[in-house]
Parts: sequence; C-alpha cells; structure tokens
Amino acid sequence: MAPPPGPYSGTSTLALVARASAFSFGLVYGSIKLKYLKALGVRIKSQSRCLLSTDIHGLLDK
Repeated sequence: MAPPPGPYSGTSTLALVARASAFSFGLVYGSIKLKYLKALGVRIKSQSRCLLSTDIHGLLDK
C-alpha cells in the first residue's frame, strides 16, 4: 500500500487548495491591474489631447 501524500506532493488537499487560491488571487490581481491601467491610459490620453489643443491654439494666436 502506498503512503498517504505529503503536503508538498502536489496531490494532497493542501496542495490543491494552495493552487486554487493562487489562481484566484492571480485573477483578482490581474483584473484590478487591468482596470487601473485602463483608467491611467484614459487619463494620459485626455491630458495629451489637452496639451495638443493648447499648442494648436497657441500657434493659431501668433
């Protein structure tokens, strides 16, 4: 008869729970990071548009 699986053998309940929680953490972290980067990208785009419009208006005024 084979001995029971150890905690780090990859087949124990602890190992399965550890993999599942690491996977869930990765999904949550990834979605939060993606939302942050999207919001940051929108803010940067709006700032660059503002700068471009002031540059164009500054050139037209001269």
